[in-house]
Amino acid sequence: MNILTFDIEEWFHLLENDYSKNEDDWNKFEVRIHHNMERIFRILEDTHSRGTFFCLGWIAKKYPEVIRQISELGYEVGCHSANHQLVHQLSPAVFREDTISAVKRLEDILGKKITAYRAPGFSITEATPWAFEILAEAGITHDSSVFPAHRAHGGFPSFPSHTPAIINYKGITIKEFPITTTKLLGKDIVFGGGGYFRLFPYPLIKHWTQQQQYMLAYLHPRDLDAGQPMLPGLSTFRKFKSYNGLKGAEHKLMKWLTDFEFIDIETTVKKINWAEILVIDLSDAY
Repeated sequence: MNILTFDIEEWFHLLENDYSKNEDDWNKFEVRIHHNMERIFRILEDTHSRGTFFCLGWIAKKYPEVIRQISELGYEVGCHSANHQLVHQLSPAVFREDTISAVKRLEDILGKKITAYRAPGFSITEATPWAFEILAEAGITHDSSVFPAHRAHGGFPSFPSHTPAIINYKGITIKEFPITTTKLLGKDIVFGGGGYFRLFPYPLIKHWTQQQQYMLAYLHPRDLDAGQPMLPGLSTFRKFKSYNGLKGAEHKLMKWLTDFEFIDIETTVKKINWAEILVIDLSDAY
């Protein structure tokens, strides 16, 4: 199964950059979300693809029409936090406030329950299993925050499954959809999203996709926006990671969605026999 997801945020929502770290800074930047969303909708329509849209609460507050359009077009809407902060840098109390406020804002706009979540930067780690308890409190039933490899923003390399699993934490359960990895030179790498997707040539992405029984792709509107400005304050490495491959990304995504059928998480949940899925108990974690 191939699952397509999008993290709906603005082009300047890069993590751990002092020039775009706080909400007060975000109003200073050019608005590009509407044009970028129209591009995504056109690509999905042209390729007859489905996807889950993890939406930032800040986007919902500033541009509720974007959230409504996603839903009106029949796509699944999930939550991507309120203010795009790394979970492992928050206290449980702050994470609870952030999550519940974002979920409520999305639900108020759409008039229906939000049951899917993804943490900014896939930042639920070995040190923050308590986050799953808070997600369940907010009504989340399926999550896609686990990055089962090392990562600059956190990562969860000890996570024992690279395919869908059920997380148990002190009696609550959440269906988890981890990011897909493959082996390269003996290491787990990610190829199906963000800078990784833009960096690797399409024949490699196609080859690795063909090897997967479970493939979860993740993209941001900015990944397809070749005309976006250069964000101030980035190191040379961050500039390369954030801007490489933008010009060819739209064509690459069109090719990927043409060669493979992609569905959303909501549809996948119904297809899986969860009675046969691995249960991972994190109750005794950190």
